Amino acid sequence: MSFSRLRAGLAQRLPFYYGWVILAVASVPALGARSVMAVATLSVFVVPITDQFGWSRGQFSGAVSLGALFGLIVSPFAGRLVDRYGSGVILSASSAVVGLCAIGLSLISPIWSFYALYVPGRAVFSSPLELGTSTAVSNWFIRRRPMTLAYMGVVQGIGLTIFPIIAQVLIDGWGWRTAWLAMGIFTIGTGIIPVLLLMARRPEDMGLEPDPDKSGQATTGGETPGQRQPGPIRHTEFDYTVRQALATRAFWILSLFSVCGFVVQAGVSLHQVPHYISQGVPTHLAALTASSFAFGQVPGGLFWSLVARRIPLRLLLSAAAATMAVGAVGTAASSSLSSGIPMALLLGIGVGGLHLLLRLTWADYYGRLHLGAIRGLTLPAQIGGQALGPIVAGVMFDATDGYRIPFTIFGIIVAVGAVMVLTATPPGPLPLGSVSGQPSAEARHSSQIA
Repeated sequence: MSFSRLRAGLAQRLPFYYGWVILAVASVPALGARSVMAVATLSVFVVPITDQFGWSRGQFSGAVSLGALFGLIVSPFAGRLVDRYGSGVILSASSAVVGLCAIGLSLISPIWSFYALYVPGRAVFSSPLELGTSTAVSNWFIRRRPMTLAYMGVVQGIGLTIFPIIAQVLIDGWGWRTAWLAMGIFTIGTGIIPVLLLMARRPEDMGLEPDPDKSGQATTGGETPGQRQPGPIRHTEFDYTVRQALATRAFWILSLFSVCGFVVQAGVSLHQVPHYISQGVPTHLAALTASSFAFGQVPGGLFWSLVARRIPLRLLLSAAAATMAVGAVGTAASSSLSSGIPMALLLGIGVGGLHLLLRLTWADYYGRLHLGAIRGLTLPAQIGGQALGPIVAGVMFDATDGYRIPFTIFGIIVAVGAVMVLTATPPGPLPLGSVSGQPSAEARHSSQIA
């Protein structure tokens, strides 16, 4: 049986655009596999596992950092595979790896076994899952890209909200081993077959136009002024090659900004539950901060998506980073849930913007054709920040017996990033002879206000 024929036949019969099927299918691993290996979920395992085996927080956090570093190595190859073969194979294989690793984590004893199973799962989370889900959606949508990426963020936020709670309930009732086992079985059961059957690389591969409007016209063509709709400028794009993207200033500024943002995202989210436990908050209540952080990403993603076609993306990235800075410093100063939950929500709103706006910016600035390869080269910056944050916070906790200092430092770092990203203006026109479309809405908006 040919999966491509099945997809083509389904696309012809559906009364709506097949891109919505892509969005739904990509949401499955975003909800399951990514949530299982997220630091928000791992945060509820920190205390029971380290208490049982006598590991330090730095030793435990090292698995997150090492997994991120392995993801950094895999990232460029994963990006090229996504461009060539599409997201289906990558996402289904990633779900299988995450599920098997989670099941294996239910059996660990020495610390090397924890590393041997969590590191590959975290590497898959950091690179193939991130590239596969975001690239799949970006390839199928242009005009509606902010909304669809925001929907992905909502799904991911829901997963990050409920998985720490579910894991904590399982830990309290049946132990942390049962919690890992249940999450692994769920991931394998939901994340493989639907993705293999229904995921397609790009609409052009199925004879479809990307993101057609109600009249059936694509949004990438050249419109005459009389055809344009009032309101926000309709989005069209250049398609940069990897070499062309590397030659732009925005590429390097956005990469460095990613480091600043994701140091905070991973460092605070992993250690916020242990932070409140160390302040005397009961374990089952401290887990609410992880869920609040994750839940904050849901309205955050929706808010940022509503303004993403009206305000230059670099300004929105700066605002999201500033929100994260306030949340990180506020968490450092907090010792109870009365202030901890609002700070976790605020941090989540900022992180929701960080995820959505960076994915949107890379796609808007550099186009769809080589997006997987370009993201494969930029993702190491994100992964590097995610690798550095948890281990820095863990080591500083071991040295100072608290999280106030590392969380405050994280807030300063992301505040610096908020200022720096203001200079990440959209790249200029491609050289003559390059394959290109029209300038992006962001580029045109930027030229109007320059």
